[in-house]
Amino acid sequence: MATTPAKAAARERAARILSALEAAYPGARIALRSETPFQLLVAVILSAQCTDERVNQVTPELFRRFPDAAAMAEAPLEEIEALVRPTGFFRNKARNIQAAARRIVERHGGEVPCRMEDLLALPGVARKTANIVLYNACGRAEGVAVDTHVKRLAGRLGLSAETRPDRIERDLMALFPKEKWGPLSYLLIEHGRAVCRARRPLCPRCPLRPLCPWPEKTA
Repeated sequence: MATTPAKAAARERAARILSALEAAYPGARIALRSETPFQLLVAVILSAQCTDERVNQVTPELFRRFPDAAAMAEAPLEEIEALVRPTGFFRNKARNIQAAARRIVERHGGEVPCRMEDLLALPGVARKTANIVLYNACGRAEGVAVDTHVKRLAGRLGLSAETRPDRIERDLMALFPKEKWGPLSYLLIEHGRAVCRARRPLCPRCPLRPLCPWPEKTA
């Protein structure tokens, strides 16, 4: 299918946004701390509706007690719940973590799989989590991880008019080259934390201001 002038212009603007973000945040990377793919998977599950900082406070003791899928699969559920309680929604998260661990042990030999369809079959794993694990643990980019920061910035920057994460992801994948899908999330997250905040964004100091169509920019 031929690229229309409108699509070409949108990709050119996206490329300029990406270049500005790369210049502003050269060290952008995942903030969650982990030592293995399984620990990364657990940390990402715990990060739902919770800050990365809080997750990083909880996981050292959790991983000391239950460092791999085999140990987590056999752990008393109430102990997992107690350890992850500070992250919120702890009962549901604990159940999903243990169920995912058991499936990894039973179907994947205790190793986190590196296929999207296998990851999505794990309890508690949707595309955001799967994309994060694939990129950071497997070195593969099959999509763009859309969290609350990515969702907000995609809208403000005019990269997507959608509100559903899967549709936002689709729009971002169409605008940016595949080799940038993985780092794109962390660039947007860094910018969302540092400048383009949900409340009181720091628009006057924003390196993307000339490229930003958001009508509510602050003076």
